[in-house]
Amino acid sequence: MRFATILLLVFGLTGCGALADTGSGVEVAAGFYPLQYVAERIGSDQAKVEVLTQPGGEPHDTTLSVRETALVAEADVLVVAGGVQPAVDDAVATAAEGGTVVDTSSPDFESRSAPEIRSDDPHFWLDPLLMADLGDEVAEALVDTDPDHADTYRANATDLRADLQRLDRAYEEGLADCSRTTVVVSHDAFGYLDRYGLEFAPIAGLSPGAEPTPADLAQLQDLIRTEGITTVFSERLVSPRVAESLASDLDIRTAVLDPVEGLSDETEDEDYLSLMRANLAALRYANGC
Repeated sequence: MRFATILLLVFGLTGCGALADTGSGVEVAAGFYPLQYVAERIGSDQAKVEVLTQPGGEPHDTTLSVRETALVAEADVLVVAGGVQPAVDDAVATAAEGGTVVDTSSPDFESRSAPEIRSDDPHFWLDPLLMADLGDEVAEALVDTDPDHADTYRANATDLRADLQRLDRAYEEGLADCSRTTVVVSHDAFGYLDRYGLEFAPIAGLSPGAEPTPADLAQLQDLIRTEGITTVFSERLVSPRVAESLASDLDIRTAVLDPVEGLSDETEDEDYLSLMRANLAALRYANGC
């Protein structure tokens, strides 16, 4: 399987506000945190990774500065997830010059080891095995750009896949025997976790800023009562107001389920693996596993 390449390898830029030229190694720019994590794991000391979404920022709402648009234009490899960040999609379409672009929304992104990519749901990174596939593709993109370090990139991809396969097994085993399988979440970002036997009932749709209708909330209240759901999950990068209100009305608890779209002040010392493990613990507790 080949991703159409999504990694953004960015050489140092000159001019006001631009990056200084490092003079060595490859530079990688990624659309947002999960792509950055993979690029950093694969590139290690041979690549400098830049991310186009600032810490604490909601990826869906990303706007690009002049500097960030220049990064897109000068990139050797662009790592993006089409449909998640319209501003990044536009910049890639209009400003990218000679860089290699692999887009996880591309038909070429077909997984060898996980369910088929969902055309209406871009949150593939919540499937550890799809993240492993992205690692393989990032490695090959870096090999094409910097063949002198091919062995390093491929070895790093192997190590990353091993970590992600362990995470996948932890989810399979941890969610194999639960009292409940329905999970109420802030927005429709967690569908890829249904491969572990879960069903998700989102308060909002695919956009985290969408507002539910009174009829939507009434249906969720009925579902929560019928299924004996104990927890309404909110997120860190968007307001928990609606989730907390729904939980309060039914006298049940709230907790955080992180869509792992980006780091915040609270999670700046975490990484993809630790956030996913925290999600697993939260799901096990809420669902009586």
